[in-house]
Amino acid sequence: MFNFFKKAKALEIHAPVDGKIIKLEEVPDPVFSQKLIGEGAAVLPSEKGHIYAPVDGKIIQVAPTKHAIGISAEDGTEILIHVGLETVSLNGEGFMPAVNVGEKVTVGQLLLEVDWNYIKANASSTVTPLVITNAQDGKKQIHVTEEKEGIAGKTVIITVNQK
Repeated sequence: MFNFFKKAKALEIHAPVDGKIIKLEEVPDPVFSQKLIGEGAAVLPSEKGHIYAPVDGKIIQVAPTKHAIGISAEDGTEILIHVGLETVSLNGEGFMPAVNVGEKVTVGQLLLEVDWNYIKANASSTVTPLVITNAQDGKKQIHVTEEKEGIAGKTVIITVNQK
């Protein structure tokens, strides 16, 4: 027997790096803090470790400057991981992608090796926003955790429910 009223399972988005979880509104860049490209959260990395997949899904973008990666989760939610602020100007220095567009990934899989010392010395911030770029359709309810510290691939920092 089918249950036509079965609620879709919520998408859990995990921390992509160890560090302090901060609200998107607190990111010192108006593109993120004013949610111009979407809703989400950010992590201030503990400056060890790399960037890991926050969801199971498919890589849909690796920026030419290697500072950002886009993932389409299995439910169609699109997530942008933007490593640091003003990092596009580094022209790929300090970043070593471990994945390519079209690859399937699982939670906790290495996406990007990061030289945090280089980023800290050459960018305005190491804060790493995670933004849901296709939430504007009004079909998603987004909840950001109250947790203060995140562990890559373990701590759920954003939950997305389909309306």
